[in-house]
Amino acid sequence: MLTHFNCFQSLNFSPKARIFSNARRIYPSRFSVSAQFHLPISSQSKLDILLDSVKWDDKGLAVAIAQHVDTGAVLMQGFANRDALASTISSKKATFYSRSRSKLWTKGETSMNYINVCDIFLDCDRDSILYLGMPDGPSCHTGSETCYYTSVFDFLNGSHAEDSKLAMTTLQSLEAIIVQRKAEISEPSISKPSWTRRLLLDNKLLCSKIREEADELCRTLEDSEETPRTASEMADVLYHAMVLLSVRDVTIEEVLTVLRQRFSRSGIEEKKSRK
Repeated sequence: MLTHFNCFQSLNFSPKARIFSNARRIYPSRFSVSAQFHLPISSQSKLDILLDSVKWDDKGLAVAIAQHVDTGAVLMQGFANRDALASTISSKKATFYSRSRSKLWTKGETSMNYINVCDIFLDCDRDSILYLGMPDGPSCHTGSETCYYTSVFDFLNGSHAEDSKLAMTTLQSLEAIIVQRKAEISEPSISKPSWTRRLLLDNKLLCSKIREEADELCRTLEDSEETPRTASEMADVLYHAMVLLSVRDVTIEEVLTVLRQRFSRSGIEEKKSRK
């Protein structure tokens, strides 16, 4: 996925305030930059320089991609012009330019499923834009979490439409498998139960495995083992911990959100603030 690839350059307009995914403010679909985008003269000058640096095509557009800041999932793709990018910087809501309607539109202005933008990146050629943010709900008009749910390889291999799947990161894919195993628990097991199923059904076994794998991870440091061994043990810790998350009905997205909220915050202070 695209998150924080080095070829993307931050616009450094990240909001310092926390973004609440439950916010339900309505933003107009059309923004007048001169009328509504108020900045000090020096900041306005920087904005103009920034907008001038984008390589807009002959129609004044550039590809704009929205990506989930926590999961890394690519949510949707559209087009932006100068006003759309300026509006996104101002409102912190992903805004695009509709080629069919010849007007700006803010994702969520109808569905209320806004994409709350945390940061904006330009690629190395400055001809495409990345909106990095937190969605309020499904990003696709079909109700899908993202607009990317049709696998080309599955299609070529003859899979049916109902077998379509989301384009997932590694952790999302692992989580989906665990969720599927959890859903199958009520079904009678014909063959030998999978390891995941056994863990889901036995809290004592699950917790003992997490403690065991965590200890083995620490031993790779204490015993100066090869680095591939550390990666392997960490993978074991992650897997077993994610099974526990599933038992507790906690998603990996919730965990990543907590981690992001701790950025730029003293670990000592954060720990003291816990209840």
